[in-house]
This record gives sequence, C-alpha cells and structure tokens, in this order.
Amino acid sequence: MTTPAPLKKDPMKAFRGIMAGTLILEVIVVALALPVIAKLHGGVTSLVGWTAFGFIAAFIAMCAFVRKPWAISAVVGLHVLLIASWLLLPAMGVIGVIFGLVWAYLLWLRKDLLKRMAEGRLPAQQQQQP
Repeated sequence: MTTPAPLKKDPMKAFRGIMAGTLILEVIVVALALPVIAKLHGGVTSLVGWTAFGFIAAFIAMCAFVRKPWAISAVVGLHVLLIASWLLLPAMGVIGVIFGLVWAYLLWLRKDLLKRMAEGRLPAQQQQQP
C-alpha cells in the first residue's frame, strides 16, 4: 500500500473556517433572541438576558480556539448547555437543538474528511498523469 501524497493545502484549515462561521451564525441567531427576552422575560438584564449574553460571548471566544484539540469538546459542551437553557427560555433551547443537529452533521463531515485524508482519496492527493 502506498502512502498518501502530501497535501499542498490543509483541508482542515478550511474546515476550521466553516466551524468558526457556524459559531458566528449562532451568535447572530442567539442575539436575535434578545428582543424576545426583553419583551417576555423582564429585560435583557434578567437572568435569561445574562445567560444569552454569556452564550454570545462564549461562541465568539470559541472562534479563536477552533484549532485547539479541545475546541470540539467545548463546542459540544456549550450546545448541551444551550439545549438545557430550554428551562429558562424555550426559544434558546430550540436554537440549541437546531444548531446541535448542524454540529452533528459538521462532525460527521470532519470524520469523513479525516478518513479520506488518511486513505489518500482527496482530490489534492491524487497523482497527476503526465
């Protein structure tokens, strides 16, 4: 069995960009829940409001750490907490479920990408015929 050809570009760098972009989308969606919190839960300075701001800050901070080996575990943990926030605000729980499914798909894609890299099946690893 031959070893895979070396990659000129790192496909995981592009994947980390997708992960950071998904986190930013989550920031936007959770921020869109702030008017609901202001109207229905005693304003954005309530416990629910501070919880939403905490999630926004955590998702922004995670964008800086997507290349760290522990980042995926931290993102999964954040989503478990976001789903658990259903008790405070059901809308945030729904956001957690939806983005939890998005992250499950992203992690499946990551697993497939790593498998294809190890097998040398990425287009960038294919030998060019003269």
